[in-house]
Amino acid sequence: MYRFSFIKIYHESSSSRCILVRSLFYLFVRGGDRREPLQYPVTKPVIPSTKPVIPSTNPAVNIYVVSLGLPLIFCELSSGDREAIKRIAYEFVEDKAKEGVIYVEVRYSPHFLANTDVEPIPWNQKEGDLSPDEVVCLVNQGLAEGEKAFNIIARSILCCMRHMPSWSKDVVELCKKYKKDGVVAIDLAGDESLNCEAYPGHRMAYEEAERCGVHRTVHAGEVGPASVVKEAVEVLKAERIGHGYNILEDQVLYKQLLEQNMHFEVCPISSKLTGACDPDFTKHPVITFRKDKANYSLNTDDPLIFNSTLHLDYSTAQNYMGFTEEEFKRLNINSANSSFLPEKEKKDLINKLYEAYGMVENTGF
Repeated sequence: MYRFSFIKIYHESSSSRCILVRSLFYLFVRGGDRREPLQYPVTKPVIPSTKPVIPSTNPAVNIYVVSLGLPLIFCELSSGDREAIKRIAYEFVEDKAKEGVIYVEVRYSPHFLANTDVEPIPWNQKEGDLSPDEVVCLVNQGLAEGEKAFNIIARSILCCMRHMPSWSKDVVELCKKYKKDGVVAIDLAGDESLNCEAYPGHRMAYEEAERCGVHRTVHAGEVGPASVVKEAVEVLKAERIGHGYNILEDQVLYKQLLEQNMHFEVCPISSKLTGACDPDFTKHPVITFRKDKANYSLNTDDPLIFNSTLHLDYSTAQNYMGFTEEEFKRLNINSANSSFLPEKEKKDLINKLYEAYGMVENTGF
């Protein structure tokens, strides 16, 4: 989840240290749980091993597994458990505050945590009485309590899943219902080979989202080709792209999106561990994004699975990709500008970043 506060954090390397206040877009509840066992009663038996999942050598398999959350221990453990869901949301905000994050948009699939009003019921659960609607309420409550306790801004994005187009109509309705209660956007995640032509339920959900003013982001071009990004932008009317690394395969589309100031949600650590990008960080697509002054953010993806933190993603960019303190500032300000906050709240967030960085607004990047 996300939080809002002026906690500052140090990135250390052999040559420099930079103090940065961060914003964070890309982090899944299902993989955002703490690594230690749950510290409160749950209604299901605790699974003994919480070690990070070791990725397959097949990138497509990794993305499918990670996106669907199939191996995610705490998602299965907490499904249908009201106390667990709310507590995980609250603790997520606490953890992000400790990492120096001042604003976060966390994404999750409410259907994965429900055991009624969802077909099929996930994780082979017996039917219960926790609906996707109530899941959203519980996450909203946990985030809101975390905001107050840790003085950060936390918002959420609800995910459609590519393999479950029948859920997408419900997802957009939940986005509409809770638009004023912390839900800021709709997302589409999962196996990128499942396109919208074959699964029109996603397209219809995104059309409704656009009609009703619900913000839109899409996982695209992570392991799928640039054509998936093209579909996300042209068919689903995405305002941001999750990952988007393979956009570089289509230079015409890439230049078009640069001109449109499209925002890319980049996750360095996960992109290596899933095999989405070359394991040599010096060849990562985000280096091209940086050189081209693209609009992008650095984020942590599924920290429980990948045993990662936002600090690790930032330090990796600094130590292996040549990122400087000035570039971190630039990308964080771009992140704030591309957030899904209402305009007044967005302006306040941007001003806080300028203040924290000791900068004058509109100095120009």
